[in-house]
Amino acid sequence: MYSGYLKRLVAVSFLGLVILGVYSGVLTATLLRPTTAQAQEEEDGGSATGAGEEETAAPERESMLSWLYKSLGLRYVIVFLFITFNLVALFVMNILAVRRENIIPAALLQMFEDHLNNKRYQEAYELVKVDESFLGRVLAAGMAQLSGGYDAAVAAMQEAGEEENMKLEHRLGYVALIGQISPMFGLLGTVDGMIIAFTKIAQSTTTPKPSELAQGISMALVTTLLGLIIAIPAIIYYQIVRNRLNRLVNEVGMISGELMKRFAPVGAAKKA
Repeated sequence: MYSGYLKRLVAVSFLGLVILGVYSGVLTATLLRPTTAQAQEEEDGGSATGAGEEETAAPERESMLSWLYKSLGLRYVIVFLFITFNLVALFVMNILAVRRENIIPAALLQMFEDHLNNKRYQEAYELVKVDESFLGRVLAAGMAQLSGGYDAAVAAMQEAGEEENMKLEHRLGYVALIGQISPMFGLLGTVDGMIIAFTKIAQSTTTPKPSELAQGISMALVTTLLGLIIAIPAIIYYQIVRNRLNRLVNEVGMISGELMKRFAPVGAAKKA
């Protein structure tokens, strides 16, 4: 199970690289776009300069990615890239896992019900035995225990449902974990950056220049920002997907219960 999970995680991490690259490009273009005030200031400054000053080359503007790298440092770049890649991979894997077709396949449900209506119980069992969906595993567990009675079949279905639900929630729980630890890494970077800035002040015999404190302050602010940027979507995604998963799991319970009622004793079936 874990080897398959790791293979999917590595495969989907490539998608994380693409999305992160597009996001970085858009963010760079947005942040480096001059504001109205800056444009007006540049225009006024350009009109005030003489012909000789117009030939002076403007200073190169540092790219957003270069500034982020310098602000974060190699340690936090690795940490946040690792978290981002895994988060994107988990996003894709979980959204695929909770698709209705993977939880309650319509074709499986129709064929299984047709087999039961035609009293082809062995064919019905063989159908769900080889199915990998949530509903298929639950029905297969119930059919396998029918020889022990209806109550044993219901108990087996409940156990199988809890096991499958635990697997899905276990993977989804990693998204919640990232949503919790990302701000912690941001806070760690904030403390780290402030220590760097105050160390500069303590070691300087004169008042330090703002440029000497920029590294520590940039690290403090940027790590906090990135931690929140990662955590907020992760928490929102976790709540939405968890609610969908709970709804589908409850639907599996109702569907499997209705299908297996025909095996209940006559008195119990009427009472139900």
